[in-house]
Amino acid sequence: MQATYATLPTPGKQNEDYVVAAPDWAAVFDGATPPSGVDSGCVHGVPWLVRQLAAETAQRMPRNDTPLPDLLADAIRATCAAHQHTCDLTNPSSPSTTVTVVRFTGDQLEYLVLADSPLVLHTDDGVTAVVDDRVDRLPSYAVEAVARRRNQPDGFWVASTTAWAAYEALHGHVPVAELRRVALLTDGASRYVQRFQLGDWASLLDLLEESGPAHLLQRVRAAEAGETPQQRQERRGKAHDDATAVFLKFR
Repeated sequence: MQATYATLPTPGKQNEDYVVAAPDWAAVFDGATPPSGVDSGCVHGVPWLVRQLAAETAQRMPRNDTPLPDLLADAIRATCAAHQHTCDLTNPSSPSTTVTVVRFTGDQLEYLVLADSPLVLHTDDGVTAVVDDRVDRLPSYAVEAVARRRNQPDGFWVASTTAWAAYEALHGHVPVAELRRVALLTDGASRYVQRFQLGDWASLLDLLEESGPAHLLQRVRAAEAGETPQQRQERRGKAHDDATAVFLKFR
């Protein structure tokens, strides 16, 4: 396996994406930037939450006999314990992050996708994107409406203060022998397909293989810069976003 990655912050802001990797696993995290003026009840903020959860997850990854949902649930609980005495974990706007993980266990690739950081798998059967799109199906994106639906059965799930969210992630296995290429993307990088339609998932993998993750992110930044005010108004989401891409090649 060959692994490469790149990450870019939103221009002028701190990067709330994070990458952790080892020879037999990789993970990306994408912290949710809080709306302006919203009290999260946390004295630490989103970057701390992302890095803390990433560290707790990495610490548990050697337990390769523990299914990824169990492992992530344990990491969320440990992260909560690290700030439960200083922060209000009952606040519905407490800092949160997406989690996308792949791990090699024997002859299988195990994966977990929680919230909107897609995983792209190229196997002998073709290219498949594992996309948790529940946040795209909310009836309202007003701040209070989103907070009410977070980590609820009729809403969407994300890593924050509820360990059960780990069991609501998309989880599965793929035979390693069938794998060709894999990409882990935060939604800032998946804009290449999902927001700007610069290509499909297969062409995104081709770009990663031929030009590298940094070039993919530069293409997304160029598309963001070329977006008209009308297009930006029609498309949900920020004008710019932190963007991270991890590319794994097998053969």
